[in-house]
Amino acid sequence: MANANTPQGLRPVGNVPGAPYAGSVRSYSVPSGDATAILIGDPVKLVGTGQTINGEVYADVARAATGDVILGSCVGVEMITRESTIYREASTQRIIKVADDPNALFEAQENSGGTAFTANDVGLNCNFIVAAGSTVTGMSGVELDTSTEATTNTLDLKIVGLARRQDNAIGANAKWLVRINRHQYANQVAGV
Repeated sequence: MANANTPQGLRPVGNVPGAPYAGSVRSYSVPSGDATAILIGDPVKLVGTGQTINGEVYADVARAATGDVILGSCVGVEMITRESTIYREASTQRIIKVADDPNALFEAQENSGGTAFTANDVGLNCNFIVAAGSTVTGMSGVELDTSTEATTNTLDLKIVGLARRQDNAIGANAKWLVRINRHQYANQVAGV
């Protein structure tokens, strides 16, 4: 049976020591001057500025691109009104929740544009591809770039293994466990 083509960006599922994801997040600000939407599962990065909102201080983040030092993955957006979208719309000031643990493992779908990953790719690094997500579901379209697997230490993500699920098998659109390779809160990463 073929894998379903259902990208959801970087979805936290556990951590390196083996515990399941327990929902730990930290709040960050996305200022209204940022014209890029952030969807659930989008990788984000620190931008070097911050906001004081209702007496609380928040570091500002933006959606990360391939090659950026990554902070984590957006897992939620605080509602402003009952009509608020479930993702952060472009050019709106919002507080987002980010899974920012440097030891977090994420499930992500490989893209179908290259040669599918195999068991031999576990332990290699790869980049991600930013693709359009769904403003209906609020889910990211970010996928793993199957054309970039290599030992290069500056690639975005480390391939940890195939996600163990009945509806998942090696081949096009497989879901893989990955870890952020260049994490903002890891050792020897420059500040912003």
